[in-house]
Amino acid sequence: MAYLVKYIWDQKYIVDTCKKVKNGQIQFKGKEELDKGVYVLVSEGKSIYFDIFVNEGQKFSIACDLNDLVNTIKITGSKENENFFSYIRQVTNKNKEYGKYLGETKGMSKADSTKYMNDKIKVMNDDMVKFEKDFMEKMKGTYLWAVLNQKSEKNPDAAVIPKASNGRNDSVWVYYWYKNHFFDGMDMTDDRTIHTPFFADRLKRYFESVILQAPDTIIAEIDNVLAKCKPDGECYNLLLGHFTFKYEQDKRMGFDKVFVHICDKYIISGKAKKVYDAETTKKIKDRADIMRNLLLESKVPEIYMIDTIHGREVMKLGFDTAKTSESITKLYYKNETKLTPMFRSLAQVNSKYTVLVFWSVDCGHCQTEIPKLNDTLKTIKGKIDFKVMAVYTKEDFEAWRKFIIDKKLDFINVFDPVHINDLKNKFDIYSTPVIYILDKDKKIKAKRLDYKQVIGMLKFLEEQEKQQQQKK
Repeated sequence: MAYLVKYIWDQKYIVDTCKKVKNGQIQFKGKEELDKGVYVLVSEGKSIYFDIFVNEGQKFSIACDLNDLVNTIKITGSKENENFFSYIRQVTNKNKEYGKYLGETKGMSKADSTKYMNDKIKVMNDDMVKFEKDFMEKMKGTYLWAVLNQKSEKNPDAAVIPKASNGRNDSVWVYYWYKNHFFDGMDMTDDRTIHTPFFADRLKRYFESVILQAPDTIIAEIDNVLAKCKPDGECYNLLLGHFTFKYEQDKRMGFDKVFVHICDKYIISGKAKKVYDAETTKKIKDRADIMRNLLLESKVPEIYMIDTIHGREVMKLGFDTAKTSESITKLYYKNETKLTPMFRSLAQVNSKYTVLVFWSVDCGHCQTEIPKLNDTLKTIKGKIDFKVMAVYTKEDFEAWRKFIIDKKLDFINVFDPVHINDLKNKFDIYSTPVIYILDKDKKIKAKRLDYKQVIGMLKFLEEQEKQQQQKK
């Protein structure tokens, strides 16, 4: 048995199976044409034989001896594959040549063998550079050229690199040249681009290693790349799906801005109809709407909570036994006059910074981290103007109160027995603890920190403000 496997982005998928391989003869055939691109021939044992170009002419044959595949391969009916294997033959034989020269150094001194190999390598490299240049020039404009172009990277001609003030090559100029020419020759309007073994790695490297890792930079680069694609083409749809998933999952602080931008510009606006159905689009929109209100510098939603002083009193009103939204709503309106004076709101927290913490007494991480947060914050008390509003996310009042007393938590300790705040959606609480740092206007300055990061962030914000004041 043998498989014909298609490259799609960073995955490989079986598109056809030959179940009767006899005397080494493998045949794939079908009524419909295959998607154009690069395929790979794979054995039953999952060994990869070689890549094949499947393009305009899809009726061709390949013959070879696996003992010396590269030098014995013969193609009938596909000039593109002929050219491809002539390229592979040259590269493979150069590698063999290197091994031959390495064997000839046996018995030489280290200095002599190093000089011998360096001389040989220089000649081989010069030969390969000339071969690559001549071959690519000859293939220019073909799909083979486009695929091999994805593999190789360009660097500026040394003769045109300007000098910096220190007399050396201007590294900043080189970086921008490299960045601006990174996708030269890659036609993203051609859907065959995603059916290659190189494109996914190259694009990922650009977004992870080449460009500045800042949300606004990434947003601009995503827009630039998608603008290079054919609207609603296969490349566009696949990249849009990739970017949406990647940045929805990104846990770096502030990078949720990228996901929200993608949702607003492409998905919610109706430019992703071939990527997501209506139901999925709605789920993505709902997720984006939650995250949109929690971006850095956004003012957080107001919350109205009950503190430990009034906890038992509120629970006795019947909120501890109410099971449905309807019964809780009735209880609330029945006791609204009593409840209103008891509420503590976020706006009432009067301090330069508010450390807003969501936690639960039955959460293992919280049991460890909340007392540690309490202890570490004591070290800067009186040095930085801050208060901690610690929101309990469950309803077990007695267990919560006992933990606060036992651990001597010096916080504004509040909870929501009345269930009027929808904390899960307002603050994206899907696990605990969750820690935000807010400024005096209750705008988000940092979020999803662990207890060890809180002091460092408060100090950073203080220093940042001092620097801004000095500039004024």
